[in-house]
Amino acid sequence: MTMRKLLGAALLASSMLVAGAANAKTLVYCSEGSPEGFDPAPYTAGTTFNASSRPIYNRLVEFDRGTTNIIPGLAESWEVSADGTEITFKLRKGVKFHTTSFFTPTREFNADDVIFSFMRQLKKDHPWNQYSAGIAWEYFDGMDMPALLKDIVKVDDHTITFKLNRPEAPFLANMAMDFASILSAEYAAKLEADGKKEMINQQPIGTGPFLFVDYQKDAVIRYAAHPDFWGGKQPIDDLIFAITTDASVRMQKLKAGECHVAPYPPPAETASLKADPNLTVMEQEGLNVGYLAYNTLVAPFDKVEVRKALNMAINKQAILDAVFQGAGTAAKNPIPPTMWSYNNDTVDDPYDPEAAKKMLADAGVSGLKMKIWAMPVQRPYNPDARKMAELIQADFAKVGVEAEIVSYEWGEYLERSKAKDRDGALLLGWTGDNGDPDNFLAVLLGCSAVGGSNRAQWCHQPFEDLIQKAKVLPTNEERTPVYMEAQKVFKEQAPWATIAHSVVFMPMSKKVMNYKMDPLGSHRFDGVDIAE
Repeated sequence: MTMRKLLGAALLASSMLVAGAANAKTLVYCSEGSPEGFDPAPYTAGTTFNASSRPIYNRLVEFDRGTTNIIPGLAESWEVSADGTEITFKLRKGVKFHTTSFFTPTREFNADDVIFSFMRQLKKDHPWNQYSAGIAWEYFDGMDMPALLKDIVKVDDHTITFKLNRPEAPFLANMAMDFASILSAEYAAKLEADGKKEMINQQPIGTGPFLFVDYQKDAVIRYAAHPDFWGGKQPIDDLIFAITTDASVRMQKLKAGECHVAPYPPPAETASLKADPNLTVMEQEGLNVGYLAYNTLVAPFDKVEVRKALNMAINKQAILDAVFQGAGTAAKNPIPPTMWSYNNDTVDDPYDPEAAKKMLADAGVSGLKMKIWAMPVQRPYNPDARKMAELIQADFAKVGVEAEIVSYEWGEYLERSKAKDRDGALLLGWTGDNGDPDNFLAVLLGCSAVGGSNRAQWCHQPFEDLIQKAKVLPTNEERTPVYMEAQKVFKEQAPWATIAHSVVFMPMSKKVMNYKMDPLGSHRFDGVDIAE
């Protein structure tokens, strides 16, 4: 079946979801890839979060749409102890979980759901810690939450206290992130009793603005507005994710009216999209960075001299011209220039192939063969990873390094790339999840994230000491010089080649109303309406 027919079938079926709604509104989002699953906690990819945590779930606190401001979510209010080690949340009453074809809840949201959602990640002996073979809590572990959390105490059904081993400046912002989505403990108990634990990742139940209807793998995901959503029913009745991995095909579908919103347009097509009278193209500076991560645990990439040499071999301007086509700027730090504590005094590695060749020779490296991993999907920080990989491959050849380009399906790519014995260098990137430098520096480069979100497998104690110091300082003003010093150490050690920060474009039909671009890179459809 063609995607057009499949999408047509999905649209026809979705129109039947809202009983008696003669004028049901359907919004079709042409997403760039398939989710790894529908339980957001084991994952870190924005593609997965867009399909799971954002429509289906809520968190104790949320980011206000279009900002990084923290607002109440499933918690109406919270209090922080004087020493910063206890945060007590007052939970919202009357919150209903989704009622679907596969589950009917018998109670409303309460503290038990919060306990379940976090304890399964914290406790290795929790019956849901390994509900699927090999599952990893990449974000939870990468943020060093096991060392931070002393306990989570249920005070009563609508009051819960997080007890910390130390103050944690970004804690509230972290609680608004996707890994902190709240699942139904009652649903989990039913699945466990039925011997079907894995279904929590395939047929999700949450409290969010949209409920899950079904998923045709790699093709279509269907959602319906949650009629009893605590924030009020959404203007959209049915939400369709039409999975369309080819960026040019997504834009064709958008122009043809087969979808209403389509992310990550190829840079070369931006002008024509802006010129289309039926479309609106939003844009903003992305809170992102694209990078090439060396595996610092594998020789010869364990040598700083080799990493610095390869950095000098990369013609970054040629990449900006060919891949970003005016929509990107060269990256020199691991955090974007729009983020507080950015160190503007950092000096980037120069493009100098001759110096790179000499440095490799001085390091005793000759005839090096390696792999360059290229992502199979478009991301804000890398609109064409294959082309970028080919340009880097050619640059490395000029300094005597033979590189083979490899790629995998997106979920497999993310999983394989975590391996500590992975060969070569990996193209990846990051869009900030909470507006805090810790979300880049600790999550992507901290020692606790090795084997997970730290794809460079880099644990450097002077850097680690700095980011741990910054976590416990009470104000951004006090944390800023510590993070600036951490960026200096990062640049000296070069676990990555920092490539680019990008402008993010979001084209959509002019029928779409009240869509807000998210500085954190997510695609949210709560609050969005459509003129039919």
